[in-house]
Amino acid sequence: MRSNPDDMLTLLGDLIAKAKAAGADAADAVAFEATSLSLSQRLGKPEMLERSEEGDLGLRVFVGKRMAIASSSDRRPEALAELVERAVAMARLVPEDPYCGLAEPEELAHDWPDLDLCDPEEPSAEGLMALAGTAEESALAVKGVTNSEGAQAGWSRTEIALAASNGFAGSYALTGSSLAASVVAGEGTGMETDYDYTSAVYAADMADAAEIGRSAGDRAVARLGGRKVASARVPVVFDPRVANGFLRHLVGAISGPSIARGTSFLKESLDKPVFAPGIVVVDDPHIVRGRRSKPFDGEGVANARRELIADGVLTTWLLDLRSARQLGLKSTGHASRGVGSPPGPAPTNLYLAAGTVSRDALIGDIDQGFYVTQMMGSGANPVTGDYSRGASGFWIENGRTAYPVNEVTVAGNLKDMFKAMTPADDLVFRYGTDSPTLRIDGMTVAGR
Repeated sequence: MRSNPDDMLTLLGDLIAKAKAAGADAADAVAFEATSLSLSQRLGKPEMLERSEEGDLGLRVFVGKRMAIASSSDRRPEALAELVERAVAMARLVPEDPYCGLAEPEELAHDWPDLDLCDPEEPSAEGLMALAGTAEESALAVKGVTNSEGAQAGWSRTEIALAASNGFAGSYALTGSSLAASVVAGEGTGMETDYDYTSAVYAADMADAAEIGRSAGDRAVARLGGRKVASARVPVVFDPRVANGFLRHLVGAISGPSIARGTSFLKESLDKPVFAPGIVVVDDPHIVRGRRSKPFDGEGVANARRELIADGVLTTWLLDLRSARQLGLKSTGHASRGVGSPPGPAPTNLYLAAGTVSRDALIGDIDQGFYVTQMMGSGANPVTGDYSRGASGFWIENGRTAYPVNEVTVAGNLKDMFKAMTPADDLVFRYGTDSPTLRIDGMTVAGR
């Protein structure tokens, strides 16, 4: 499935015109058309091969200050006529929402950069199978690896179009490729498992398949012989693949709806120090080939790079139009949406900027501490900031990782943890939400 963007916008424009003719005061519509190919194998044998094509559209209508949304995957004229009728009828019945509505003309994106988000090469099933096979074979070749949980490879292409009665019309396409491998090391009750993966907009930008396999195998073997440790209050160092979780806690706490409801532990922190001096957290929708880049937000509002945290200070909330109006502010261009639900704020390419010390230097002066590589459970209270999560990794002794550790809990409060963070200089853009290695002093590690 691959539609002409102009045809998609024409379809949405017709839908909006029909909604206004049926009694809507304003309307917008969004369409998604997606094609994906994915496969998995285990021990060299294929387990799943799937190709899917789907198309969905959603219509949002406003009757005064009443709003309703209807969606469909059926694009026959009679189905679309029914969609319009249903949406307008619902809008006339729902309670008024004083904060709903489309963007003002001055808020709209009128031009946007070419972000190079669409890889023109569509892989074959054989090509994906070769990638998965290379990753799994490389993982199984690591000494100490005894079994495989499988390798997966995938590709997708999504075309997105958005139009509104305020004059906005825009579309873009994006692709994504991914590869993962997971293996088991050890025998009997001493087995451990671990994984590694890579993803990118362009397949050529992914990490090497053999490297992903070796990393998965090395990680699994390194976990063998895990111990419990005594409870202590020590420095805790977070590997980049778990450190990015703190950014998710941050954006949840500065999301407009949470602030409007008063249910965030950072609700009184705007323009105040939240992190240690020097810490910078950036959200940038315009990174070329960025995993979560987008030329405009889900309401057609102009978006741009923002430092959410600048020199440790919280500079902004994440706002869509509705939450911005609730707070008496302007949208920050963070609206995200699907076809069947209203927009809500969400980050794009989110990262904590690299520090100035190496990972080895970050742990080099720790006599006793904990290096975390995996975490379990959600464990963060969005209202109080209290934080407690299961973790595994490696104990640090005399500035080096000494032995694997499992079945422990790390705990603190996010307010204190944010201010105690020290980043290393090893930031790599891999996940869409990225962080360098982070050290947080004074956390509680609960063990035996």
